Amino acid sequence: MQVIMYSKDNCVYCDKARNLLKVKAVESIEYKLGKDFERETLLEEFPQARSFPVITVDKKFIGGYNELKIVMDAVKMMKHMQGVNQ
Repeated sequence: MQVIMYSKDNCVYCDKARNLLKVKAVESIEYKLGKDFERETLLEEFPQARSFPVITVDKKFIGGYNELKIVMDAVKMMKHMQGVNQ
């Protein structure tokens, strides 16, 4: 699973997403607003993005922190189910 996060400074949800990825030991790539990209460029690529962070999983836009949490919970459930079925 490849996770890319577009973030900005002083963003509580960016911090939450970063911490969630760290706790779950998921490697990710992070790009910072004003350093690695500009808002206009991000909106051209992800016009549906309305807030930060902007997160993609396997090159597909999923949303922000809340959607990342849902994806991480689903991955955890799938791993659990695989263990139960073995």
